[in-house]
Amino acid sequence: MPPMTLRPAPPNPACCPLCGQPNRCALETERATGQPQPPCWCTQASFPPALLDAVPAPTRGRACICAACARRAAER
Repeated sequence: MPPMTLRPAPPNPACCPLCGQPNRCALETERATGQPQPPCWCTQASFPPALLDAVPAPTRGRACICAACARRAAER
């Protein structure tokens, strides 16, 4: 029998890929619950390229950065 290969767990779309805290993404909440949500804060936010580059490759496009991480990056 071949050795078992462990695969990393898929990213949690409800958690920030940078800090691991809940990202409170309205788009993800709507997808998960089926309940309509107001537009997400992130649709009006600017994300500096350095912040986006800090997101680990396996989570890019699969989990939203939280408002706290976005705010800290904007303050730099």
